[in-house]
Amino acid sequence: MVSKAKSAKGTSADTRGTGDELHQQAGGSHPALTTNQGVPVSDDQNSLKVGERGPVLLEDFILREKITHFDHERIPERIVHARGTAAHGFFELTASLSKYTTAKVLTEVGEKTPVFTRFSTVAGGAGSVDTPRDVRGFAVKLYTKEGNWDLVGNNIPVFFIQDALKFPDLVHAVKMEPDRGFPQAATAHDTFWDFISLTPESIHMIMWAMSDRTIPRSLRMMEGFGVHSFRLVNAKGQSTFVKFHWRPRLGLQSTVWDEAVKLAGADPDFHRRDLFEAIQAGNYPEWDLGVQLFTEDQAAQFPFDHLDATKLIPEELVPLKIIGRMVLDRWPDNFFAETEQVAFCPSHLVPGLDFSNDPLLQGRLFSYLDTQLSRLGSPNFHQLPINAPKCPFANHQRDGHMQQQVPKGRVAYEPSSLQKDAPYEDARRGFRSAPVEEAGGRGRVRAETFADHYSQARLFYISQTPFEQAHMASALVFELSKVETEHVREAVVGHLRHVDEDLARRVANGLAMDKLPAAAKARAPVIEMKASPALQIIGKMKRTLQGRVVGILVNDGSHAKTVAALSKAAESAGATVKIVAPKVGGAKLSGGKTLVADGQLAGTPSINFDAVAVVLSAEGAGQLGKEAAAVDFVRDAFGHLKAIALDDGGKALFDAAGLETDKGVITASDAAAFVEAAKGRFFEREAGVRTLA
Repeated sequence: MVSKAKSAKGTSADTRGTGDELHQQAGGSHPALTTNQGVPVSDDQNSLKVGERGPVLLEDFILREKITHFDHERIPERIVHARGTAAHGFFELTASLSKYTTAKVLTEVGEKTPVFTRFSTVAGGAGSVDTPRDVRGFAVKLYTKEGNWDLVGNNIPVFFIQDALKFPDLVHAVKMEPDRGFPQAATAHDTFWDFISLTPESIHMIMWAMSDRTIPRSLRMMEGFGVHSFRLVNAKGQSTFVKFHWRPRLGLQSTVWDEAVKLAGADPDFHRRDLFEAIQAGNYPEWDLGVQLFTEDQAAQFPFDHLDATKLIPEELVPLKIIGRMVLDRWPDNFFAETEQVAFCPSHLVPGLDFSNDPLLQGRLFSYLDTQLSRLGSPNFHQLPINAPKCPFANHQRDGHMQQQVPKGRVAYEPSSLQKDAPYEDARRGFRSAPVEEAGGRGRVRAETFADHYSQARLFYISQTPFEQAHMASALVFELSKVETEHVREAVVGHLRHVDEDLARRVANGLAMDKLPAAAKARAPVIEMKASPALQIIGKMKRTLQGRVVGILVNDGSHAKTVAALSKAAESAGATVKIVAPKVGGAKLSGGKTLVADGQLAGTPSINFDAVAVVLSAEGAGQLGKEAAAVDFVRDAFGHLKAIALDDGGKALFDAAGLETDKGVITASDAAAFVEAAKGRFFEREAGVRTLA
């Protein structure tokens, strides 16, 4: 049960351990940490708050100096989320929340609100690839009648850290190591895992990061989360906590690791291209918006603290209520002017919404605005078309770098009496903060309710299917195998022992450890929670070809009717069909007509598709059996657990690849069976094609 806020006096400053304990873990002798002015820092783990669970104070000059410096480290590229892709669309409300909020965007059913949604990787630069193992940003700018609302989140509902003071440290750890400038867009290196080994609050997020959630098949097939608890405020000033979820109507789907690695080389822009082609074809991606609503009293009964960003609220505890849908239906006219110049800030709210005291959110409210000032170079960045509200706006903020408007009149202050049309405050319609009472002594503290770092990490792991658990164990082995420092590897496995002993043993075996390292010191007991199937991917995958892509490999002499039947069946099921041939001009099929290819074999491997068919003449099979790209086409499709349709010539190529058929390998003449098989992947095949931890 979450305790009520206490005085800061006498509370442990950090649930991980004191600074001295952390230094002992790190080893060596360390100079005192100071501000840029030389002032020694007593606590570099927690922001200055009112009480354990209260808001962060603006007077925290240590937080402001650290984050301000971090926000201004890079120009003009974003420090994080630099690699991004975005699209225009709309949000349509389908169920009113008028009982909970006055926000029109959440109360006027049927109203369509314009949106601009940007997806991004976190760690890599703007020139990195689309498909690394990485968290994905999921940021939505809603141009509401009452101003812009930015719902700025990720495709994962939790985060690595509990306090914004640690955000610069997290990003510095995950970015390229400063003495060598690599690795790019990767967590598999010493500095990241060193930070994680000393930051047990990150272990829950690590479970998500090592899961298939961070190697999505498509931006159209991943969830989005607001991460933090926010407040809805009604006309009476009463507030209700809310968490926001975006659910893709195409369902969840991820790649397998070998596939993600090969995609990075074959098509660095795979996700960007996939979203572009879907919108251009009129296959507009859609998401449902769901909310979890709960009161302060309900929150007090949770076995965790909802203000802790490393925690989620299981749907079995607070069910999801679907209230609307988002459709992305228009690609930007200019990538730089829109996708690059769009500025998201969690502090952009509309009346009827408010913040919680989540200390990570509290720091983001300052950091994002400061970052935009640095990146876009002007306090007038809101005047850029992509950032400008679509409702009327007026204030007395004039001048400044890159002022694009021409304000008129002699009044630039409020209140005033000299100008009848001067903007004035609006007590009736204006933004009002929830009237929440706060109490407690000032201090750099962390609530005792933030001390449990392992229970939800365990919840996430035990909720996965055996296939997903194997992927997580293998991902941990891969990542830690890139870590040169032995004690860091051992420390991480020590944390994993609190998540699951079998998981820790599998990872230790994969790293050739003679014995399991000692379990890490836990500040709070691990609570055994009931598994949540809602946290799976494989268990939630939709058996559908809607939004998927089927590739058909042909050569001269391929049977025209078989190709036509497979194409028709796949397209009727909602898939996009692409023809692959040795030459981009296409192939002359059995009927004598040339079928134009969408891709040339060497440049269009099977990793581009969700399922494949191989239709070849005997002569064509003989030729392609000696072509590495053709052999890899079927070998990779099989290894990536996809459905494969084969005619006699295709079977000859399949045999040349040294493969054995299973229930996912279908006779090409049975188009209906192929379409049904292509709606999913064959995970039971995986144990026979690769070694997993």
